Amino acid sequence: MSGAGASEPPLGPGPFVISVQSQVAHGAVGNSAALFPMQALGARVVAIPTVLLSNHPRYPSARGRVLDPQLVADLLLGLEERGLVEAARVLLTGYLGSAEIGAVVADFVERARERNPALLYLCDPVIGDDGPGVFVDGRLVELFRRRLVPLCGLATPNQFELEILADAPARTLADAERAAARVMAQGPDRLVVTGAALAQTPQGEIETIVFGAGEALRVSTPRLPLRPNGAGDLFAGLLAARLARGEPLAEAARLSALGVSRALARSFAENAYELRFDLSDLSPA
Repeated sequence: MSGAGASEPPLGPGPFVISVQSQVAHGAVGNSAALFPMQALGARVVAIPTVLLSNHPRYPSARGRVLDPQLVADLLLGLEERGLVEAARVLLTGYLGSAEIGAVVADFVERARERNPALLYLCDPVIGDDGPGVFVDGRLVELFRRRLVPLCGLATPNQFELEILADAPARTLADAERAAARVMAQGPDRLVVTGAALAQTPQGEIETIVFGAGEALRVSTPRLPLRPNGAGDLFAGLLAARLARGEPLAEAARLSALGVSRALARSFAENAYELRFDLSDLSPA
């Protein structure tokens, strides 16, 4: 508790990451997938939940709920009061749960960028994927298009989300380049597209592609016959932590993609429904 004349305790050294996304009691999605990997890479993480569930919704049942927008707003205000916005190097947002929470987060991002112009806003626009399609409220899709993606310096859509944001196909490298250019014209300087299966992608592989700075970097990893929830959240967390400690985007994306690939290989080998990983998976050579 604070008292008269009390001052803020020192935050101490270390690259801070603010991570705003879902949380589950069981499993590895949202912050439950990203928090430990970010900490393992040396980041000091401020984790703000938007949704609190017993498990991800692809189980036969899931308990819990999307949080009240005012609660999320209060948590974000609390970290502002502690000076954590000024201390942070990366602000990561993922699954937001509702359009109302999305608006709260967009307001926070605007304030955070004013308070800390050096802050990198990394927007993981969680909208949907091939197979399930769009699995969020359409109003949230529009919020990504009109507010959140234009505010960010870096976005990490999967291939399906790139097409939604660009309103254009992205199934060939040329189409993906055009779609990425359309999204970057809205605001972000760079994109990292995950889970890309292009016409040019080698058979049996999946790609992570970096767009921006006048070039496209393509990283191929094995495509395994599984799709556990949380792989995109793990990738975004690894990328955020690596960028927070000063790694160049291309190398950070390459190592993050390899880390996710190792985690997927471990999950496949263990026949695990939930994403599995340990420290050896997170820092590949």
